[in-house]
Amino acid sequence: METENTSRYNSIQLIKRRFFAMRNGVIADSLRKGGSIYRMIFGLNLPQIVEIAADQTPSRVLAEALWADLSTRESRLLAPMVYPIEEMSREDALRWLETAAEIETADVMCHRLLRRHPDALEIALSRGNDEIPASRYTARRLMVNLLALSTGERARELARLFKPFAVDYEAERPSLRGVTRRLAEEIAWLLEEE
Repeated sequence: METENTSRYNSIQLIKRRFFAMRNGVIADSLRKGGSIYRMIFGLNLPQIVEIAADQTPSRVLAEALWADLSTRESRLLAPMVYPIEEMSREDALRWLETAAEIETADVMCHRLLRRHPDALEIALSRGNDEIPASRYTARRLMVNLLALSTGERARELARLFKPFAVDYEAERPSLRGVTRRLAEEIAWLLEEE
């Protein structure tokens, strides 16, 4: 256990050093002015974070440690990129969905991780009308990702399942309008002949 904790700690230290080396003050300042919830923002763009992820050995322990770092934007964005999907339980997937906390993190998590989970459909459906807006956003974002992965009759079947979640996007709160509108547009396109 000592070795696992030591190697995880060293991995996180090395990752944070890379964040620091690649930092972009202009982007970081822009995110802060835009109201980012994170205390520590290095200003890395997604291709840079993907580059760092590619250099990591996928690890549940590392991903969970990065996800637990609630104060650093880049840690939260990197975490879903290094989590081996075959090791993520349904309970862990739901916990991550419920703790995404903001749009950028939810988008990356759905695209890089949750859409590949074997229970992704059930997870999205179970939280699509959640009372917690952040969970509802993430579930609907996952629906958009699942539609993007599907073709033919499977895509139309999913569109029919997701249609009740995208009925009245104008009535949604502002933070949910965009993703719900996108979901509605995808559904309308897939079901235009019906």
